[in-house]
Amino acid sequence: MTALLDVEAELIARGAARFPQAVVRDELDNNLLNELPTIQIEQAPGGNDDGLRLSRPLVDINVYAATRAGAIALALQVHAWVTGELRGSTSSTAVIGRTAALALPAVRPYENTGLRRVGATYEIYLHPVS
Repeated sequence: MTALLDVEAELIARGAARFPQAVVRDELDNNLLNELPTIQIEQAPGGNDDGLRLSRPLVDINVYAATRAGAIALALQVHAWVTGELRGSTSSTAVIGRTAALALPAVRPYENTGLRRVGATYEIYLHPVS
């Protein structure tokens, strides 16, 4: 049986350290306008595992900022982090191997016109630390 990891908790902890200027979280609340920029990390449906140790979850990462330019700029930094810095990295709980973007960062609609949202979808290959 695969030892599945909480990819959200793993990436939120790493993202909070990497992006101290932003709030990094899984769920949004009613105070979002006062917590910009925000990076939202959520595991998406799908992905798979090898039945042993390696899993490949799909992860949606949305960036919320006061302006379109701000959201795009931070989303591009997050993209470089996921596809570059995270690849081959290790924490006390997980080893991240391959990472890839399945949907590149793009402006996504959001019902609150007081902010802008840019999101992307990634696949993250990871396994527990031995």
